[in-house]
Amino acid sequence: MTSVPDEEVLGPDRAGRRPRARFAVALGILWLVVPLVLFLLDRSVLLAGNPAQVIALAASGLIGVVLLARDRGDEPREAHHRAWVRVVGRGVGVLLTLVVLGALVWLRPFAATPAAAASVSGGAGVRITDAPAHIVITPTSGTPTRGLIFQPGARVDPRAYVPMLTQVSRQGILVVVVKQPFNIGFLAMTAPHAFIDCHPEVTSWAIGGHSLGGVVAATFAHDHPGVVKGLVLWASYPVGSLADHTDLAVASVSGTRDGFTTPADVQASRSLLPGDTAYTAVAGAVHSFFGDYGEQPGDGTPTVDRATAQRQIVDATVALLDGM
Repeated sequence: MTSVPDEEVLGPDRAGRRPRARFAVALGILWLVVPLVLFLLDRSVLLAGNPAQVIALAASGLIGVVLLARDRGDEPREAHHRAWVRVVGRGVGVLLTLVVLGALVWLRPFAATPAAAASVSGGAGVRITDAPAHIVITPTSGTPTRGLIFQPGARVDPRAYVPMLTQVSRQGILVVVVKQPFNIGFLAMTAPHAFIDCHPEVTSWAIGGHSLGGVVAATFAHDHPGVVKGLVLWASYPVGSLADHTDLAVASVSGTRDGFTTPADVQASRSLLPGDTAYTAVAGAVHSFFGDYGEQPGDGTPTVDRATAQRQIVDATVALLDGM
């Protein structure tokens, strides 16, 4: 008995659709499964942070659903005449998939420790308001006239800074922790404006940040000399010069065992800061000690305990704010 090739049974057009359909299905599965897995892995962090990342994951999953549900049975035959068009289209599809899904994977946040996440519910001497774009820590005694707007480090859960900044707030300081889109400071560079406008009772504002958040904070301070009176850099340094901002009070707090913002980096950046900048080098501290989010790959090895290091970080921060 002679077998009949698939092409003769299906016809050349339908046979040609098979690999195209398989390719679209493969992409659809990736666009659906990867965002779903990322959401399930980081659900609690994502739902507590800026909604931009959840929206991006949902949109990516929707693209996957569309690719999987698309009906290709009635595609016009003319669309399949040119092989090079199909090759280019597949190449673009693969590249776009790698870039978008790769970025979503890389953007997975460093989760706050359970204790830090729980601290958002409040504590003695402070009232904490948790909103989609920010966390506000307000001292319960008196009306604060000094404020600190804090930009988290890249990919770090904003709740990781609440325990330390709660200690700062207890000194009579209004603290705002920015929830950055995708936990990237460059996407929230103008965020301080809204908080400053909403709190006219605060007459002295400082801005601060950890790591990349400190870079963003320094840029805002540079661009708003009449608005910002203080700058707090946690394991960070500016990319532009603030040396001529002599009316800006600056505190640079760093760790001597930091694997990212090294002591050499801090030393090299001194020329970018005002001459009266207060430097605090916390002996034995590493990059991840400036928040409560566990260990960070690539960081240094600490030679001091976290609690001891964080007390020094908080003290240096409060000293700067008290002097404004």
